[in-house]
Amino acid sequence: MNTADLTCFQLSISDHIAHLVLSRPEAMNTMGPAFWHELDQVLEQLHQGGQARVLLVSSTGKHFSAGMALEVFGGAIQMDDASPEGRAAIADLLAALQATFTRLETLRIPVVVAIQGGCVGGAVDMVTAACIRYATQDAFFCVQEINIGMVADVGTLQRLPKLVQLAVVKELAYTGRRMPAARAREVGLVNEVFDTPEACLAAALQCAREIAAKPPVAIWGSKQVIHYAREHSVEDSLRQMGWVQAAIWSNAHVREAVTAMKQQRAGQFPPLAELTPFTERD
Repeated sequence: MNTADLTCFQLSISDHIAHLVLSRPEAMNTMGPAFWHELDQVLEQLHQGGQARVLLVSSTGKHFSAGMALEVFGGAIQMDDASPEGRAAIADLLAALQATFTRLETLRIPVVVAIQGGCVGGAVDMVTAACIRYATQDAFFCVQEINIGMVADVGTLQRLPKLVQLAVVKELAYTGRRMPAARAREVGLVNEVFDTPEACLAAALQCAREIAAKPPVAIWGSKQVIHYAREHSVEDSLRQMGWVQAAIWSNAHVREAVTAMKQQRAGQFPPLAELTPFTERD
């Protein structure tokens, strides 16, 4: 994908860190059709490539994102509730939107998010699919969907219970209240809170640098194991752990990591292999 063609984002890759910036502050970085199309393509590009070892997502302007653009419901997304056929189509439409944030969650590399100001509606769906969340002290989180007469439907109610207590999820989902950053840190939704957007982004970038310095395949394995353990028993997860470790173990990587620590230098590790879709092979 030609990054020059992006209208909702800016994408750069430097020092093995992909930095994706929501770049429509005049529209509070709301999520219209172009947002979903471009995010899906960027994530596919990053997933297939081996250049980036971590994805950092940040935003511009006063708010991280105000979520789905309200005008979308009257135009780009047609919700036909007049027939069973129309209502069935709603499920398929939602599945496509859900798949984009699932792509973010299952990306081969970790995802770190820096959040400032409002993180509303669909933006909560988005950041709950990330691995690590940093926020500014003025940030707030709002399950906005209930305030406009609907159920949050693109991942918040499925992923948030994996991150915070169920009673907290219910409070947010039922009331549509704003949860301030301090409370979000308290309940475990965000890792750290910072005074300014600059400090927040700097911390997120430092975290990304630390991740990028590790063997990419070991980071890949760690993400696979953590996500599997979230949904399975300890017994099953330990068994899967053995399979993953056996599949990716490298004496060379361990030696290089230990040597680099002793010599106080950056380790040198091979990237993840680039992926070529089966349909694109000769």
